[in-house]
This record gives sequence, C-alpha cells and structure tokens, in this order.
Amino acid sequence: MRHSATISFCIGLGLLSLHVLAESVASKAFTPKLSRCPPGTALVRSTGTTKQTLGPDEERYISTRKRQVLPAAWTSYLHSIESKAKALGVVLPEYVSHVLSSPNLNPTLGLAISGGGYKAATFGAAHLTMLDARNETSVKFGTGGLLQAASYMTGLSGSAWFLTSLAQANFPTFEELIFGPSGRERHSKEPLYSGWLGQFDYFQPGNANQSLEYRNSLLSDVMGKFNAGFPVTLIDIWARALSRHFANGTTPKNILDEDVPHGAGITLSSLSSLPVFQEHAIPFPIVVAASITKKLNASNFFNQSDGPPAPSVVPLSNPLYEFNIFETGSYDPMLTAFTPTKFLGSPNDSICVTGFDQIGYVASCSAGIFSIFNDSAGSLEANPIGGLFLQMNATLSQPGIELDAGALPNPFFGHAKEMFPDSDEKFLRLIDGGEGGEVTPYQPLLVKARGVDTIFAMDSQADNEISFTDGLSVIASQQRASLFSSAYSFPRVPTSVETFKSEGLTKHATFFGCDTTTSDAPVIIYSANGAPPLGQPPVTNLSGIETVFPPDQARAIFDQSFDIATQGIPITNVHGEVEKDPEWPICLACAVTDRMRLKAKAERSGICATCMARYCWS
Repeated sequence: MRHSATISFCIGLGLLSLHVLAESVASKAFTPKLSRCPPGTALVRSTGTTKQTLGPDEERYISTRKRQVLPAAWTSYLHSIESKAKALGVVLPEYVSHVLSSPNLNPTLGLAISGGGYKAATFGAAHLTMLDARNETSVKFGTGGLLQAASYMTGLSGSAWFLTSLAQANFPTFEELIFGPSGRERHSKEPLYSGWLGQFDYFQPGNANQSLEYRNSLLSDVMGKFNAGFPVTLIDIWARALSRHFANGTTPKNILDEDVPHGAGITLSSLSSLPVFQEHAIPFPIVVAASITKKLNASNFFNQSDGPPAPSVVPLSNPLYEFNIFETGSYDPMLTAFTPTKFLGSPNDSICVTGFDQIGYVASCSAGIFSIFNDSAGSLEANPIGGLFLQMNATLSQPGIELDAGALPNPFFGHAKEMFPDSDEKFLRLIDGGEGGEVTPYQPLLVKARGVDTIFAMDSQADNEISFTDGLSVIASQQRASLFSSAYSFPRVPTSVETFKSEGLTKHATFFGCDTTTSDAPVIIYSANGAPPLGQPPVTNLSGIETVFPPDQARAIFDQSFDIATQGIPITNVHGEVEKDPEWPICLACAVTDRMRLKAKAERSGICATCMARYCWS
C-alpha cells in the first residue's frame, strides 16, 4: 500500500498551518524562479544509443583536467610510489612507470563511495585521505596523490551529502570537511564552513520547544516553493535539514537561527564558478538517485539464474538518474537523455526555471529513504516519520503527489515513448540512490563514453545483522549491468554472499576484473567495511540511519576507516606478528595501471605479478 501524500521524521509537531508561516530568508532563497529562457536553449540533449556522447561541458572539463592537471598529478603519484618501492627494496615493473609518466597512457580513474549515512560518508572520507596528496602521512605511505589523479567521483545517499558538502566548500581536506576548518577561512567573504554538524539531531536539535520551532522553520523554508506552484514533498523538508548540517553558513551557534539561509540558494550548477572547478582541481563529481516508476515496479526484469538479487525497494531495472554541475539525466538505454542542471524544473524551452537544483535537494533526492517506511498505513503510523506526513497532508493540497519521493518536473516528458517508462508522467519520482540494491554508485563510471579504466570502490553498506558489508552492492551492480549489456560492462564478480564470506573478500582489499585478457570492463579496486582492522574492536559498523553523529564518534570511525584503507591484506611478519601489508601501496599502483598494461599488451612482471596473484579475485 502506498500513500499519495506521504511521511516524516517528526512526532509531536504542532498543527500550525503551513499557509500562515512567515516567509523566511531561507524560503525566498529556496524558491525556484521563472524567467524567459536564454536564446538557443535546448532542455533535452540525447546522448545517442549505440555510441553515447558526453555533455559538451563535461567533456571540456575532463579534457582540460587531463591536459592541464592530471599529467603532473600522475607524475607526483609515481614519485611517491617509487620512493615507497625503494624503501621496500623492490623494483617497479617498467610498464608501471611508463603508464604513470606518459600522458597518453594515464589511466582514467573513478572513485565510487557507497551510501550508508554518516558512517559511509566518513568511511569514504578516510579512504580519500589515504589517496590525498595533501596528507603527508599518505604521501609517505605511497598512496597520496591518487585522489588528485582521478577523473571522476560518484556518490549516493550518505556519500551524496559528502560530495555536495565537499564541492560547495571548495574541496577542503577531508578532516576539515568533517571537523571544520582550522581558521584560515575565517576572513573569507563567503559564508563560513563549519564542518559537519552531526552533534545535532536532524529534526530534534535542541530542547522540545527549540526543536518544534526548528521543524516549523523547515516547513516555512519550503512554502515559497509550494506557493510558486511547485510540488513539495518530504524530500524538500529533508533537503533543508541536510543543508543545516552540511552546507556553508550554518554553525553550532546559529543552527536554530531562522534569519540565516542555512545553505538555501546554493545550487549544484552554481558550483561551476568556484575556484576548484574553474581550475579543474577536483575530480568531476556525480550524484546518483534511483526512481519509482509505475510501469516497471510491478515486475522484476533481471535474470535471477545466478542467485537472488540484493533486497531492494525497487527493481534494478528502474531508471537511475545522475546529477552533475552541468547536466541531469540518465545513460540507461530506456532514456539516454539529459537536461541542463541549472534549468531543472523548467516547463518548456521558452520559460526556464532556475534555483530548483539546490544542493540540499539533490543530496536529499539521492538519500530519500522514506519509501521503505511507506508500505502500509500501520508501518507508517508506527514509524516516527508519520507526524510530519499528517501535517503536510492536512494543510497542502497536492492531489497525486507522493510525499515519500522527490517530485522533479519531468524534463523528458514525451521523450522515448516506446521505451522510457515515465515518458507520460508529469514528475519523476526520485528516491535513495541505493534502493535498487546498487548502494555503491558504479553505474556512472561504467558509461562507455567516459572510458573509465579503474574504479576505486569504497563499500560500507550495512548488509548483515551486525552492520558490516557482505558484498550485496557488488552483486547487484553486476546484475544491473547485465540487464543493459549494450550500454555497460562490469567485471566478473562473485554471484553470492556466501563466496564473499568464505573467501573473506570484504575483510580485505580485493581486485575484480584483473583475471581477464580483455579490457571491456574496468578493474575494480574494492575496499569494504567487512570487519575491524587487525583485531581492533569494531566502531565502523553503524546501521547507516543514525540521526546523531557527534565529533568523537566521527573521529573514531574516521581513524579506524583509515586503518582499513591502509592495511591491504594483513601479513604475518618474521616475528610472528600480524601487520599491514607493507607492499599494499605498490599493489595498489599495480591495479591502477593494470588495464592500461593490458591495452599496451605488456606482460605482468616482478612485484606486480606477485601483487596481482595475491589480491586479484578469479
């Protein structure tokens, strides 16, 4: 049973009419604006089906980054690896040095960060710190610099908060991102970035009266959008809560201040003007959302002959959408179309909407888990999200609008009528990007036009009863790619959780796709939150739906995740002690360059042959 105006996180809300809430500064900034479209505006770009093409702005960004930024980044990373190899007394194969020092051979590297709430965002941040040239420990370890050499970063759900927060804060270090800057930005003219405000509950950040006023301010924030004629759902409320925790301008002192915009007005498309994007200094970020669509939800189209799919709210065959600073759309074969992100919500090529693509809204669409609580009236009533649903339903007249999903005015209305299931729907209904089971966002990195050679995947989904990872997302991702084999290629991976468990594939780093003589699919460097590192007591196995995340807990998870990222497959040394694999940074470089080695028809040799025998699943 699904309800057409649906759900909330709040209980005990007063029945204050939304219509009489005063329009706040945040409400004005959150309200989309309509104006005449610029001359020559086209709201739909077809990517093509047999040979897909990138959007022109993305293509320019990536080509400029590859030309002006990446050669030096790969060279710097090579120097770090060479220093590590020298310290270990090993010799890098000639092809590794050749690939990393030759711009025409540099791999196209993508970084995929799983969903899973605060825990996943912190797990990803710690891994990226391991790859960050700005971190001296990582450079000495031999892994620092891969972040700067990457072309793409993808996120969904909790990692969508992470990516949007990172981008709008102009790409700070990851410790600054989580815990706040050290003070060097204090004199900036831009609103202060204070780090993640996880010490405050999303919907109850103070005492009872303060929390009631806070929740009413969230409702007030979205009323301008409603009065302008746009649908308002719980995703909008969620957007305003997320912005108060992750966006510029909100601090521990002003989080309850209704005269502060709290990130309202910061749009995804506007980030392209930030220095980090103008200088092409950040891997191109992509946020993924799943969808609810009437025509495909009734039956599950994927082949289950290789084992059961990951449990999900929607079938893997439903369209996945990606948001980037330039375009929003899908490369899935049933659609293959994009619209300009800055004009999301536009009704036609004459009247354009701006301001719809709020970063909080994009993050909340990607993290909209509300549909899992909306399968029956009883489960809805039993969940603490029922209160706000009742208040919104009682005061807003929105026939046919389901409140548990984002309602995006459909830019592809009438497009691809024979294949696109929502071609005749006024709104796209967007939900958590992992609700189809693909909790790690591989899909954008499988688009053939992007030519990704290597994916570093950080998987911290809570798959089992103790909230560790069992590999379900990898299985689901392979199954989804097989549905659309004409568009995507995925390497061979285990088809059952039992294999992941029996071989311990989530308890240490594993390479997939390195057991082949073809280069159709990328190599996946897989690092999962499958167990605590080296016998430490576990702290990283949170459920993923925590609503409070104080700094001491964030620090503990960050530090343990960094240990997971840097341990490789632990070894027993000559003293009988279990320790991190000292050759892990070298093995990582072998995996990063392996696809280009194959394309160059070079044979694996030396330390890389040893590494791949140790880490490559086959």
